[in-house]
This record gives sequence, structure tokens and C-alpha cells, in this order.
Amino acid sequence: MLQEILKRRSIRKFSSHPIPEKDIREIIECGMNAPSSKNRQPWSFVVVQGDAKQGMLQAFQKGIDREEHGAPLLPNSRQHLSGAKYTLRIMEQAPVTIFVFNTLGDNIFAELSQEERVFEICNHQSVSAAIQNILLAATAKKIGSLWICDIYFAYQELCDWLNIEGELLAAVSLGYPEESPPQRPKKNFDDLVIWKNKPE
Repeated sequence: MLQEILKRRSIRKFSSHPIPEKDIREIIECGMNAPSSKNRQPWSFVVVQGDAKQGMLQAFQKGIDREEHGAPLLPNSRQHLSGAKYTLRIMEQAPVTIFVFNTLGDNIFAELSQEERVFEICNHQSVSAAIQNILLAATAKKIGSLWICDIYFAYQELCDWLNIEGELLAAVSLGYPEESPPQRPKKNFDDLVIWKNKPE
């Protein structure tokens, strides 16, 4: 698994070759085996492929159009809209996109107490661990993946289209890679790690 961690890359060019259902199931099952706060397992997954992709793409485009010409949810992130448009094209070519939900989450517009916020943070950590397991399982199967947060530019539109209970947190596109990008620069270990009582 250490090799999968080191080899994992964000893939943005996929072949149209379909992924067998067996592999999709095993990848998601790896996500479901992630640790979770108090073993709440606060996740659910929506697999979008085939003809269903068209509705997903239309919902995403509708959100981008609203962000550009209507009432933006993310007015201070307008400079990232070009990236969201690029992500839409990536999702169009990827054979599979998995939407990941926090089943215990509130609407992102809800006001939360401090305790509710901590509860939410713990569940977000749990779902993020599940997503990372999905990425690594895909890598082990030589399937490319892209963890997508640009969905927030079309958050309400995608939630309406998906029509699933819970808080939409992210999407992961999967497909056989048609690129082998190098590792992107990483921050220096010694700039990020503080040792307390480090052994001599």
C-alpha cells in the first residue's frame, strides 16, 4: 500500500473504456472500510455512469451558468470558474463519477452550534478517509481517479438532481488513465513537522 500512496496521481485524461462493476464495487467497499468517528460510518455513494452522465453534466453546467450570470454561491471564488469548467469536461470523459455524501450532515447553509460543528468536522474526517481509501484502491487496480471539489460551483443544482438524503461533500471521477503525470511539488517535511521530545 505504501507504493499505491506514492504512485497515486490526480488523473484528468481518461479513456472511454468502461470499468467493470466488480471493480467499482470493490473500490467503494474499500472506502466503506475506512475508520470513522464513533464507528458512525456516515457515508453513502451515488455511482453515475452511462446515460445518467448527461443529467449530471447538465446540472453542473447549470450551476456554472448561475455562478457566472446569476446569484453566485461563491462570489469570491470567481477566479476558479475556469477550473470548474475544465472539471466538467473531465467528468464528461470519465466513465464513472462517484458522489460522496455525509449521511449525518446538515445542509451547508445551516447554522450550527459549536457542538454540532464538532460533530460535523468528525464526520467530514471520516468521509475524507473513505474517499482516500477509494483513491488508493483505484490506484491499486490501475484505475485513475480525480477527487473533485469543484462541485460546489453547482452545489444546489447537483443536490437537486441527485435527490439523495444527506450532505454532498465531494465527487470522485474514475477511469483508465490516458496520462501519467509526474508528482506535483510537495512541501518540505521539516517545514511541516514539529517533534515534541524527539529521541536523540
